[in-house]
Amino acid sequence: MKKISVFILLALLLSIQTPSNAGIISEHRARIEQNKINKTTISELKAVFGEMLKQANKHNLIGMQSVYSKDFVNSDGFNYDIYMKMVEDTWKTYPDISYTSEITNIEFDENYARVYVTETAFATSEEEVGQFKTIGELYSISKCIYQLKKHGTIWLIEAEQILEETSTLKYGDARYINIELNSPKYIGANKYYTSSLTLDIPENTIAVASIGKENIVYPQTTKTDEAFRKLSNDNILERVFLSNKNNLNEYNIASVGLTQAENYDKDHIRVYMTGLAFIMTRVNVIPENKFIKEVKKDEQSK
Repeated sequence: MKKISVFILLALLLSIQTPSNAGIISEHRARIEQNKINKTTISELKAVFGEMLKQANKHNLIGMQSVYSKDFVNSDGFNYDIYMKMVEDTWKTYPDISYTSEITNIEFDENYARVYVTETAFATSEEEVGQFKTIGELYSISKCIYQLKKHGTIWLIEAEQILEETSTLKYGDARYINIELNSPKYIGANKYYTSSLTLDIPENTIAVASIGKENIVYPQTTKTDEAFRKLSNDNILERVFLSNKNNLNEYNIASVGLTQAENYDKDHIRVYMTGLAFIMTRVNVIPENKFIKEVKKDEQSK
């Protein structure tokens, strides 16, 4: 009996449509409807990146292009055509490359969205070192923000901003050691900054290394003439760079060679390479605003 009476009281309460109650119910319905729209939008955006990942792992360029706008541009200034050419070149260089991605946040309004994604790539590479063939392992991780725009009923990727990016390619014994290249994620144009390389070197191994930098352009050209140097006792190598003043993002690139020595007779030793590694990190260069006037100290004090 009590359950029935409670149900009747609830029905009577809902039937009393005072202006305030009507407003509350109307707002509640609006929130429910908006939540449905939000869930639909999130599902649509996740589907875009699911499709991109599927087509990338199939190395299907046409399929991957289907989620990009022809007006696409990334934070390095590469447009749709150049970006797709770079993707195709990567697949040719690393035929077995595979990708994973994780969406960490989604922001959107009616027609625009920002999707934060952590992406990884893994591949192998076979190279000849002297008279021997060796297998290398490529591992890359990046954190990006994708900008999307709704075109009719579909979302397309309009832009990409790469926040962080690190890639390593290791051969031989270098695959089993920890190598870190620390560079600033952001730096102003025409500013000095330090990049440091740290290695965990096994016993009886001598490491030589170099650090250089390259502007991120297309096609990429390697011009660094930095010589290999033996690491100090703390296994750290540092270099100071001056960021470019052309408002181009940069890569810091470290090369590492591992060698060992052994006696092959009483008067001679043989030195041979046991490992080789390359590590690359992104340095985003903040453009210089040349239209800001300096405020003099005497003006600040007024």
